[in-house]
Order: sequence, then C-alpha cells, then structure tokens
Amino acid sequence: MAQQKPLHELGLAEAARLIASGALTSEALVSACLARIAEREGVVKAWSFIDPEAALAQARACDKAPSKGPLHGVPIGVKDVLDTHDMPTEMGSSIYAGHRPAEDAACVALARMAGAVILGKTVTCEFAGMAPGATTNPFDATRTPGGSSSGSGAAVADFMTPLAFGTQTGGSVLRPAAFCGVIGYKPTFGTFNRAGLKFAAESIDTIGLIARNIEDLALMCSVLTGAAFVAPVAPEQSLRIGLCRTYLWDKADASARTALQRAADAASKAGALVTTYEMPPHFSTLTATREIFNNVERARSLPFEWTHHRAQISAALSRSIEAGFATSVEDYVQAKRFAETCRIEADAIFNDYDVLLTPAANGEAPVGLHYAGDPSFQGLWTLLHTPTIAVPAGKGESGMPVGVQLIARRYEDKKLLDAAQWLIARAGVAAEMA
Repeated sequence: MAQQKPLHELGLAEAARLIASGALTSEALVSACLARIAEREGVVKAWSFIDPEAALAQARACDKAPSKGPLHGVPIGVKDVLDTHDMPTEMGSSIYAGHRPAEDAACVALARMAGAVILGKTVTCEFAGMAPGATTNPFDATRTPGGSSSGSGAAVADFMTPLAFGTQTGGSVLRPAAFCGVIGYKPTFGTFNRAGLKFAAESIDTIGLIARNIEDLALMCSVLTGAAFVAPVAPEQSLRIGLCRTYLWDKADASARTALQRAADAASKAGALVTTYEMPPHFSTLTATREIFNNVERARSLPFEWTHHRAQISAALSRSIEAGFATSVEDYVQAKRFAETCRIEADAIFNDYDVLLTPAANGEAPVGLHYAGDPSFQGLWTLLHTPTIAVPAGKGESGMPVGVQLIARRYEDKKLLDAAQWLIARAGVAAEMA
C-alpha cells in the first residue's frame, strides 16, 4: 500500500520497517526531516548543531550498506549534554563553545551501532539546568518548550525527528514532552548507560527518550539495553491505577486538574480500576530533598568550571552551586538516607497498583522563554528512581498541550510502557492531541 503520511511524520519503528523492506531510503527520510527543519527552525530553534550534508552522508552510507541493526537509516536527535565524536558538545554553555569530544556517549554509540543516523544536537538548558536556550514551543513561539531537554521536545513535537535523547535530573524529559504534546519517558535510574553524559547530579541523572508513540520508545530501549524488542501491548486484564494527586496538588492549575480527571475518567470507563492513592505524609519533603541532591552534586560536578570560568556561569546555576558548597556533608548524607528509605517504601505502593496516575506538570507551558517551567511534579519521582512516562492528555485553557504522568515500580518499565499504550489505545487519552 502506498505511504500516505508525509515522510517527516513517520515514527521511528515505522520508518525502520519501511527502510528494511526497501520501500523507503534513508536519504529520502533524512532529506524530508532536513526540509522540515529548514522550514521551521527559524521559529522553533530546536537545534544547537546541524550539518545537513553530514546527515545526508550518513544516510547515503546506510543506503549503500547492509543493515546494521533495527534502527538502520533512521534519524534521531541527541541532547547537547551527550558526547558526539563528530559534532560539537557545548552543553548550553559558552565555556564549551566548539568543544569536540573524542568519542560518543554510550547511548549515541549504541544507536549508531544499530544503524541510526545522528541528525544533530538539540538545544539544552545550561548544563541541563535552569538557564534556558533559545528554543520555543512549536504550538506557540511566545511560550517555553520546557527544559532542560528543550530542543529534543520541540524537535519531536514539530516533526523534525521521530525521536530524540533527553536527560532528566528533575523534570527535564517529561516536562518538555508535556508542554509540547508528545511522549517523554524516563526509565528506571541506571537503565541506560550514562558514559559520555556531563553529569548534573550523578545519583539521579537519567538518560530518557522523547518520541511520538510508545512503540518507538520500546524499540530504542531494546537497542540501548540489549533486550529483545517486544512491542508494547495494552494489557487485557483490568489495570489497577492509583490516582495520585501528590502533595503538590495545590500547585496544579485548572488545566492540569482537568486533564488528570479526564484521564482518570477515561481509564475507568475503559475498564481500569481507578482508586485514589494518598502519599505518606513524610513524602512531602521529597521536593526539598531533591533540591539538596541537585545543589550538592552540581557543585561537585562543576568545580573546574566554577574555578576557571565563573563569569560564564548563569546566576541561577551559580546560586545552586553556592548552595551546594554550603550544604554540610551530614545534611547530604541524611538526604541520601531519606531518599533510599522512600524508594523502598515506593516499591511497596505497587503491591496494590500497576501504575500511579499523576499530573505531568502543573499546567500548560508558561509564557516567556526565560523560565522552562516548574520541575516539581516530575522531580519527586526522579529522586525515587521510578520509571515514569508523560503522555498527552488534551489541551488546557489556553489551547496548549497538557500531559499526565504514569509511574511504575522500579525495574517494571515494560509494565509502564504497556500501561501507557493502554491509556492511549484503549482509553483514548491522547485523542485530543491527534
């Protein structure tokens, strides 16, 4: 059957199948993505580096060679805190302008081994932190796309690439996904090898993925972990969903509250057992605890930059580093012990629930590009090391995308992806964003 969808709108797995069958060339697909970038990049500003001729050269080489793996010939984007041997890795900082690593980050190298074309580097907030780059929201250029994986979220949402790597220390994968109306996945901590990542906070930094469908996430997961690819399947049994508003509920605006209730109602109507789950009272300090991790570990990660290039570090990051150096070792160790206790307690939550359903963010993307949004609704789960995923859940009061978040027990990532597939396919939660 003739392909009707514009080539640049193809998903990762769909494009890979077409290339493998001979119905599509990598050069044609990459050319279509580059044309989309040329058309929209002046507004969206998703890319920190892109070399069209280099991308096309990779594509032509794929077309001339036998298949290298399940991603053969398919383009992806790489957040610019992940090393690439053939492209600059500048980390959103003038300190690293023109910096050329000698090797690829492990996740990039594994994607290349599977045949992927590295389309370019996507914009990141400074050192995956708080100071945004120039990227705009594809739905409204006056609004943030979220951060710190700003370019990855915007590029996927604007059909410039089917998938892009992100990283999450607080909410840096899920928030851009929610603000841009796509799917963001942060796996269980440590699932993807982090060699070649410039650490922000090493005990919680997690490499994640942004895409437009669940199958693409599962395919890339198989490439990065070595597990056999199994397409997500909506569970046949009734899902047990815990509706968890969290201790942050007062921060959720009307759009976030409506989206969460709409998702819960749709899931219940589709056959899920949805019941309210209240977090233990002491979990309410997880946000402040994550801030201790963030500050202390950023300070320990950036001593060279702090010593030699302090004037080139933003005011927001400087405050975090100063707070980190001012935090006692005793307070940091206490925070680590508390986080580990809560992780063990969080595992037990899922004796009664398959997944939790919570807001993905506190509302629609804020107006302005100076602030990438509140990370708290995502950050508490990042600290807990749980796998989480944000899926589109319609539009908010201003007509901008709003997402909901699913959380599963640590190491039950397959269950999480299957539940997200169910929520989209059976409950139709993402239908309004189609």
